[in-house]
Amino acid sequence: MHSFLRLSFLLLGFFVAGISCAADAPQSDPVDPGVEGSAIDKAAKEKSDSGGSAFSDWLSKYWAADPDNIGPAVKQPIEFPHFRHAGDHDKGGMEINCMYCHTYARRSLVAGIPPVQKCIGCHQSIDSVRDKPRIKKLFAYWDAKKAIPWKKVHDLPDFVRFSHERHIQRFVFQLNRPVQEVCGYCHGNVKTMTVARRQKLLSMGFCVTCHEINHPVTAKGGTPIGNQAYWYSMRKPVIDASGILKAQGPNDCSVCHK
Repeated sequence: MHSFLRLSFLLLGFFVAGISCAADAPQSDPVDPGVEGSAIDKAAKEKSDSGGSAFSDWLSKYWAADPDNIGPAVKQPIEFPHFRHAGDHDKGGMEINCMYCHTYARRSLVAGIPPVQKCIGCHQSIDSVRDKPRIKKLFAYWDAKKAIPWKKVHDLPDFVRFSHERHIQRFVFQLNRPVQEVCGYCHGNVKTMTVARRQKLLSMGFCVTCHEINHPVTAKGGTPIGNQAYWYSMRKPVIDASGILKAQGPNDCSVCHK
């Protein structure tokens, strides 16, 4: 019994000593994996508050020419060449608008995957590529009357509510930004890819960083940009030195979380 008590006190002593050493060790700042590059983000926000071009700073960071490729390479039933359909003309692409295939993006929560009929609508008239392996697979699904079982690349947790419609309406139809640029904020430079691959964090910090930037609500001179009262009803707009009315995105938890 006495031996057991001595052993217990000895182990307790080692435990207390270990805690003491850990407390004396230098502590590093905690890192939030969802707010990668937060120092750059804060600098961009400060530049925005002072009237600088914070959005271009944020854009240059998250629209990198060198892909991050932070997501896994998802093997698809057909190796769809985005670079051929959406790529630049001078690089052999056709510059097809993203929303031609992803038709739900401007009016729904999801962007949508085109049905086989959409693909066949074009390819049934393009004889020059009918013998390509990808096109043969496409017509095999069409002849079998089966949907192509595409696999998800950009998947968010069930408790996150992201609306493609809100963002497309805001940046494309109100601010008249190029479609590929707007889609690229979250999806990367898809027009250079074959099979789409996740390139952006899509974390809470990633989204909040953009919502904290003062985006323009009126053009220079106070001309309204679309009907934006709804989008900024939750945040107080500010007027910068040039007289442009700006406002941040919503910051209420219920907007993004169910």
